[in-house]
Amino acid sequence: MGSLLVLSRSIDRINEFVGRNVGWLVLAAVLISAGNATTRKAFDLSSNAWLEVQWYLFGAVFMLAAGYTLRRNEHVRIDVLAGNLAKRTRDWIDLFGHIFFLLPLCIMMTYLAWPFFWRSFESGEMSSNAGGLIIWPAKATILVGFILLTAQAISEIIKRIAVIRGLIEEEHGHDHSMPPQVEAAAEMKDGKDA
Repeated sequence: MGSLLVLSRSIDRINEFVGRNVGWLVLAAVLISAGNATTRKAFDLSSNAWLEVQWYLFGAVFMLAAGYTLRRNEHVRIDVLAGNLAKRTRDWIDLFGHIFFLLPLCIMMTYLAWPFFWRSFESGEMSSNAGGLIIWPAKATILVGFILLTAQAISEIIKRIAVIRGLIEEEHGHDHSMPPQVEAAAEMKDGKDA
């Protein structure tokens, strides 16, 4: 299990690095959007390329940060239900969900994303919009995003098994306590019941 935990830490470091740095693409998208809007209004100049760069950047942020989001345990979950369960039960639910739902989906999407990207790359596929950009970089982010998410799913499975076996402590980023909104709602409900 020790070598698997080393692999897990390596995957975590990669997704931490990507996730922290991909955030800069949001700033780039905002600046491009503001510049494009300004030139369109002030000088009556615009280009489909600028619009496409914006959605390329948005897609890149969404796809490339998916593994980082999983690493930080920030994906949407049903905490209203799971928050009332014992920690060990939540750990088993996470492990089951990662093995039987997340990992198969990620593997399938990675498998399907490769030919989707490769055909676009080989053909030099271009946007059908006038002045549009090449398409394959956007499709590459789908492939890379699912590779990173698949790797992070494997890391999370390794860590969840280690936590269940008592080999490691729960990470700070994986606190399964109820989020503040759910705790506040529970307190309000308890106040009304009293």
